[in-house]
Amino acid sequence: MPPSRVSITIVYDLAPGCTIDDVEVGERYHATVNGVVDYGVFVDLSDSLSGLVHESKLDGEYEYGDSLIVQLDEILDNGDLSFSEVQPAEYRTDVVEPGRLVSAGELDGAVGETVHMIGEIIQIRQTTGPTIFQLRDDVGVVPCAGFEEAGVRAYPDIELGDIVRATGTVEQHDGAKQLELTDCQTVPNPSEVRSQLDESLDAVAAPNDIDPLVDWPELETILTDLEGVAKTLRRAVLDGRPIRIRHHADGDGMCASVPLQLALERFIEQRYETPDATQYLLRRLPSKAPFYEMEDVTRDLNHALSDRDRHGQKLPLFLMLDNGSTEEDTPAYRTLNEYDIPIVVVDHHHPDPEAVESLVTDHVNPYLHGEDYRVTTGMMSVELARMIDPSLTDDVRHVPAVAGRCDRSRADAMDAYLSLAESAGYDERDIENIGEALDYAAFWLRYDDGSGFVNDVLDVGCSDEDRHSDLVEFLAERAERDRERQLDVTLPHTEYEQLDNGAHLYRVDVERHAHRFTYPAPGKTTGAVHDTKVTDHDGDPVITIGYGPDFAVLRSDGVRLDIPEMVSALADEQPEAGVSGGGHLVVGSIKFVSGRRERVLDALVEKMADAAIDEQLRSTLL
Repeated sequence: MPPSRVSITIVYDLAPGCTIDDVEVGERYHATVNGVVDYGVFVDLSDSLSGLVHESKLDGEYEYGDSLIVQLDEILDNGDLSFSEVQPAEYRTDVVEPGRLVSAGELDGAVGETVHMIGEIIQIRQTTGPTIFQLRDDVGVVPCAGFEEAGVRAYPDIELGDIVRATGTVEQHDGAKQLELTDCQTVPNPSEVRSQLDESLDAVAAPNDIDPLVDWPELETILTDLEGVAKTLRRAVLDGRPIRIRHHADGDGMCASVPLQLALERFIEQRYETPDATQYLLRRLPSKAPFYEMEDVTRDLNHALSDRDRHGQKLPLFLMLDNGSTEEDTPAYRTLNEYDIPIVVVDHHHPDPEAVESLVTDHVNPYLHGEDYRVTTGMMSVELARMIDPSLTDDVRHVPAVAGRCDRSRADAMDAYLSLAESAGYDERDIENIGEALDYAAFWLRYDDGSGFVNDVLDVGCSDEDRHSDLVEFLAERAERDRERQLDVTLPHTEYEQLDNGAHLYRVDVERHAHRFTYPAPGKTTGAVHDTKVTDHDGDPVITIGYGPDFAVLRSDGVRLDIPEMVSALADEQPEAGVSGGGHLVVGSIKFVSGRRERVLDALVEKMADAAIDEQLRSTLL
């Protein structure tokens, strides 16, 4: 076992040029007697710093020129200093060069000056030249460069998480301020400084107070939960903890993740002097499945451990968007929990709170407030992004409408969101096309986040309106063309029956009767068939099942299917079929072993025939 670290008293030896800016009440200093009077002795700490040690606070007798150790007890209103003698049994002497104490917010006025900063080391990165320490104080994060020799670790005793006093010269480096270190030492009272830092940073991390974009009571019940997530994310940035955004790779997932990415980027830029801080602190990661797959988590964990070892940074926080609420996510969560990695979930799929809530830090879901999927993740995340950075409001007024259209939300607020989008310059056709273009782009991007390109399509952070319009028009046209080609080969093989509850049921084997490895994928192909049949039946209840060897995709209009409940019942009734899946009341997916496909689908259709007809769940296509 390594030897335990023993706290040792630090006594500061001030350089001749040090001033009152270089001392702190409660710290200990080497002093020299410069005068003896009846009521005590006067001592010098530097050429310009002197004060009195009253006889009641002296342990010995001293003459002119004697040395002693004193503690600074008080700085009086008139600038006089009051000391008491101390005699530590063990101590370490640290030399203090002149320089004023500054915060991260005061560096603009200190370029070229020698200064001190006090804060926590939140990253240590060894380059081929200097060692770069990221120092966080109560307002921001500043890079501090220490140089021993090329590629050699400077200040090897300084560790991640230490509270230090860093001394150096403020210089411009790569367009930002950097502290060129001449000294870096741990402070003698780290717990006190840490407590002060935590209090200040909690205040900085507090979310901005915003009014929702539209008046919608169903959303307002969730805002308090979103405020908690906003504070968690802002505090993670301030703590130097990377954030990895895992989102479902579809239109709603992109509408959720892109505004949040932009908000967090702006917050990082406000608080970090390092120009490339967003590159190592923030990453957006699409997930093809609507849950966190083991393939994804093992890849993510491998990168996180590598970044920790190579770049000296903390393990990340994972933000799950438009996924993460179900039991299918728990194996991945348990893997992350082995490394104490925090997980935050914002989702609108039907949740399994008993399965996930003990594994996550925050869980926001409309179902937990008596609402449902109609409050989409994109709608919630736009408000969350505005809590982090309200200045992006004008950039995202159209995004909730796009999110709602992508996920076919039947919320009462959709009209209000469409009106809001129209006031921002996007008519209903524009909203439809943006959603179509996003889904088309997501299919071809696969596991790539498409940063920049996706922003241009969604028109969030896009600097060229013509490019946005041209991209959306092109991608939406391609999506429509490919969808029509798919329908040409799929519709002739779609089987029909009418269920006992009056619903029209359509079934199609999308594995055998649809083009593979092209747009649209089986889920979207099922949706396209369903939309066609909904239009054909002019408002009657319609259910569509698109299936393959070991999966089925379900869509419904006008029928209360409660797909998560059906999946749970099938899993209990047919344990040998390996049934899993989930979704919403009207859209979902199910998996099973291929040898039991017919039994599972037949049982599923029986449950659909017993489902209630619900006019409120009719399609927005009508």
